[in-house]
Amino acid sequence: MFGKKRGYSFAEQKNQRHRIRWILLWVFVFFAVYTSLTSLVFSMRVLENGTMEPGLHAGDRFIFSSYKIYSFIPGPDMEKLPFKRGNVVLVDTSLGNKRGFFSLALDGVLRFFTAQRFSLERQGEQVYLKRVIGLPGDEITMTNFVIRVKPKGDAYSFTEFELWDTPYEIDIPQVPALWDNTLPFSGNMERVVLGSDECFVLSDDRSNTNDSRTWGPVPVKHIAGKVLFRYWPFTKLGQP
Repeated sequence: MFGKKRGYSFAEQKNQRHRIRWILLWVFVFFAVYTSLTSLVFSMRVLENGTMEPGLHAGDRFIFSSYKIYSFIPGPDMEKLPFKRGNVVLVDTSLGNKRGFFSLALDGVLRFFTAQRFSLERQGEQVYLKRVIGLPGDEITMTNFVIRVKPKGDAYSFTEFELWDTPYEIDIPQVPALWDNTLPFSGNMERVVLGSDECFVLSDDRSNTNDSRTWGPVPVKHIAGKVLFRYWPFTKLGQP
């Protein structure tokens, strides 16, 4: 009987080791798929300030499609950009720096386990949520914080609200009567013609928040993704 018990125990131990190996394999496969997706297909981000109010608020969490693959492609086709005017996008100025896939994948794992609170590349990362106003070749002007856009090849200009279907609100601040129009946040801007690989991005809060009014046009390679879905707070689930 004792010999049978020992044999049974050994068989159970062998089966247990077999199950552990399969569990570890599935965990490895899961994270390999997850990190690949979060590095090149989608990402999750938290809005950390009020620059996109009144529609989006600090603490809102979003799923973004990822365009980091563009940073590995020399000269992407400007006629087939995966975003359009009116989209809320991630502007990541660190995408100009060379980062390997392994670094992106490891960063994705850390973001997952810390609910997006920590990142290996956080110190070198400069990511902003902004709205795309102008695409390559567009002419941009601003009057009283409202943008007019003359699309490339078009004879007429339109207000920013006439060029896309999804409505959104902007916060127009009250400025002093003697505010100098030469200042970047005066609400008025002379004509700007975007280059063949440039976009113009703005905050919905048009007060003194940094965007293309202070940075200038943003290279397409710095557009890291487009918002797909807001998953927090639960009362505002869906595409913003």
